[in-house]
Amino acid sequence: MQEHRRFHRVQPSGLVSKTGILFVDLKSNPTACSIVDLSAGGACLDVHGSDVIPKKFILNHGGVKKNCLVVWQKGRRIGVAF
Repeated sequence: MQEHRRFHRVQPSGLVSKTGILFVDLKSNPTACSIVDLSAGGACLDVHGSDVIPKKFILNHGGVKKNCLVVWQKGRRIGVAF
């Protein structure tokens, strides 16, 4: 099966951080996540905790902040677009 994706995805390896933090706003607590894979246009994340996953948030990964929009969700695993 061949996938027709816009961007090539890679799994974090080596010295790249495999964890990230989700920020919704300044009033709510940040939520930790694991990075499953990354691309130039998005990522697949496993979100920790039991908080509701918002549709828009800021992902801090390796010191870089990205504005994210959830494009799909299956349980605690989500796909986001940057």
